[in-house]
Amino acid sequence: MDQDNPTPPQGPDKGPNKERESDTGVMLKSRPRTRRPSMYKVLLLNDDFTPMDFVVHILEKFFSKTRAEATDIMLHVHRRGVGICGIYTYEIAETKVTQVMDYARAREQPLQCTMEKE
Repeated sequence: MDQDNPTPPQGPDKGPNKERESDTGVMLKSRPRTRRPSMYKVLLLNDDFTPMDFVVHILEKFFSKTRAEATDIMLHVHRRGVGICGIYTYEIAETKVTQVMDYARAREQPLQCTMEKE
C-alpha cells in the first residue's frame, strides 16, 4: 500500500465495494433427512374357540370398523387363518395388539393378535 494514498488498491478482486467470494457465500443449515416411519400390519389369527361375534366386537371396538367391515374381516380370518385389522406405525400397532390381547384374556378368550412389518 502506498503511504500517500490511504485507499486500498482497486482491481477485479480488491477494493471496498468488491467482496471476495468466500465472504458472500450463504451458510445453509443442513436439514436432517426425514423419512416415513415403517408401517406394521396388525393381524388376527384364527382359532377354533373364539366366537365370531367376539371377533367382530374386537374389530369394531379397537379398529373402528363398521359392522360390515368387521364381519368381512372376521370371515376372512375364519376362512384363511389370518387377516389384517389395520396398518399403523410401530407404536400404534404395538398398542393395539396389547389392547386386544388384554381384552381377550380378561374375557377368557384365546384370540391371538400379532403384528408384522409391512
